[in-house]
Amino acid sequence: MDVIVAVVLSVLAILLLVGLMALGWRNRLRRQGPLAEPVGSPANPGVPLYAAEGQYVVTTTAGDWLDRITVHGLGVKAVATAAVYDHGLLFDRTAGPDTYIPGVDLRRVRVERGMAGKFVEKDGLVVVTWELDGTLLDTGFRTRYAAEAAPLLAALGTLIQQRDPSDPADPTTKESQ
Repeated sequence: MDVIVAVVLSVLAILLLVGLMALGWRNRLRRQGPLAEPVGSPANPGVPLYAAEGQYVVTTTAGDWLDRITVHGLGVKAVATAAVYDHGLLFDRTAGPDTYIPGVDLRRVRVERGMAGKFVEKDGLVVVTWELDGTLLDTGFRTRYAAEAAPLLAALGTLIQQRDPSDPADPTTKESQ
């Protein structure tokens, strides 16, 4: 009899936790609902300046590596290719919609140890800060091969610098959380 009570209480506790998680997810979707959908990727983007295979990790509110953006598929982790073009950055994802960031919306790029849902070795994630409808966001990308991170960082830094050559600040920085 004690075993049955313990099992029933455990199942109820699990159901309560799942319900609270679903409620939190729904509230996050409601709070982030007004965020504009990213522009669609160009029909014919051209030849990339640089492309790296890896994993699209997540998009979060800039500066808050735990505040996952759940709307428009931006919070869906997926295998992806990050392709830098002279007009922007395209995350071509296998799951979830592709994410295209026009060059004018890119703000800076840096390397980090991790963000919501993914933690790796020091400087293992390339994190791009960009603007969507007046909101600053951070998107993390983990290159499949560590040697591809530096060229991706450099290509993005060049693209950002071309956007505003009068800005003397280095768009590529190294930070750790």
